[in-house]
Amino acid sequence: MKRFAAVLICLGVFWAQTSGLNTFTLRDPISNYVTGTMTIHSEEHIVDVHVRSGVYSSDTIFDYTHGYIATKLFSRNACFIMKIEKDVIPDLEEIGRLAFERQTMRDVYSPNNVWAQFQPGTSRLGHFRDWILYGKHIENLCTGLPLYELVATEPPTDADGCASAGIPSILGLKICEELIATEY
Repeated sequence: MKRFAAVLICLGVFWAQTSGLNTFTLRDPISNYVTGTMTIHSEEHIVDVHVRSGVYSSDTIFDYTHGYIATKLFSRNACFIMKIEKDVIPDLEEIGRLAFERQTMRDVYSPNNVWAQFQPGTSRLGHFRDWILYGKHIENLCTGLPLYELVATEPPTDADGCASAGIPSILGLKICEELIATEY
């Protein structure tokens, strides 16, 4: 059984690197219900994630060519953009390998979480120069929505106000408002 699993993983890694378009079904790690899909466009260096999970529904684009991630959270009617940091965000091949393992093995669960925060009240609408920087895929996702810039951070002590996005069971993106202390 272990040899069979090892062969599947090796085939998945090589297949994901050579195939131009791969779509994976994302399942909840506990209930196993389908919560979304992830499509990897290898030639374009794009990962397109659609999560349908009630209040946690989101669409996310990982644009490795331009070096940005954009997440549209439906519950907040906003788009959050973050620079891809190589030490925080897995590369295209790693995401493909994890998705393949998750889909074929059913019991692989990645504990990878990326905590990011934004400053409330600092949204802006995208302009021409933004779309040149972020690319066409992110423009298609975020046009007409308020844009917030995310920065990677440590997990907060109180994560109640944070929203979840990303790729369920592979890379959790936790988006939190930066709380500013005020003196009275």
